[in-house]
Amino acid sequence: MFNKTKSLLSAVAAIAAVAAVSPAQAGVPESKDPIKLAVNEWTGQHLSTYIYGALLEGMGYNVEYVTAGAVPQYAAIATGNLTANPENWDNNIGDIYPKAVASGDIVLVGKLGLQTREGWIYPPYMEEKCPGLPDWKALFKCADAFGNAETFPNGRVIAYPADWGTRTTDFVKANDMPFVSVPGGSEGAMIAELKSAVASKEPILMMFWAPHWIFAELEFNWIDMPAYEDGCDDDPKVGPNPNAVHDCGFAQANVNKVAWKGMKDKWPAAYKLFEAYTLTNVDQNAMMLEVDNKGRDVKEVAKEWIAANKAKWQPWVDAAKK
Repeated sequence: MFNKTKSLLSAVAAIAAVAAVSPAQAGVPESKDPIKLAVNEWTGQHLSTYIYGALLEGMGYNVEYVTAGAVPQYAAIATGNLTANPENWDNNIGDIYPKAVASGDIVLVGKLGLQTREGWIYPPYMEEKCPGLPDWKALFKCADAFGNAETFPNGRVIAYPADWGTRTTDFVKANDMPFVSVPGGSEGAMIAELKSAVASKEPILMMFWAPHWIFAELEFNWIDMPAYEDGCDDDPKVGPNPNAVHDCGFAQANVNKVAWKGMKDKWPAAYKLFEAYTLTNVDQNAMMLEVDNKGRDVKEVAKEWIAANKAKWQPWVDAAKK
């Protein structure tokens, strides 16, 4: 979808294409005040934000992009100092967010469309060496297929770096799995190990997350773990092992579009566009590959998505004007 040889002219043409919807005929923009979009700490959120922002700009809105921490942003959205966040992950967010949603100060506008996943991945060729995959119970019978010289006959699973938490280690211990949990050195080191293993078709099992650009470059399958249940981390009766906690799979995040409660009244067309706006993992994985792996400018990549996907976003804009 993306090509390094695309010039700045293609990015300008993308915005011009959005602007061609003649916003004045629809009474847009309803206010010259800036719509302030939160920009968080990770590439995927940048892309989601800059795509939505560019569509707004093409409709004539004044848009500001404001760097905001994932937790501090909620107080700003609740008071209207920030207008919206197109990609809000609802895990590890503290108490401010749910309280603001319950009070109505922050509005859940809908899901962005990303299918998040966090768990263990493996390359498809491992299914020949471990019949029964992706069922996690198969790992008990074929742990040696995932082992190396340091762990054999036990298997080896690469966990998150140590300062990211101990979820993989906790799960292995809670379920008495014949595996050794080894912390990854960093995201870059984990990716390097994935690529090396796939290139030589060596065994590998790793804790990972989606969306991520690696899935635009290589194919991996996910282990089907026991579903996470409330209480699994503190009640032994919850989960597959009645004598342990942390024995469930991992809680999965939801990705919602969130907005200040006054956005709908102040910028109704922008709000309608926000309701319609969606991105898929395929969209974001491909764009993150360009930014994180190939070093390209995030705004340029976002504009290229707009240029290549008019058939998708034009109906959103048309509906927003009505």
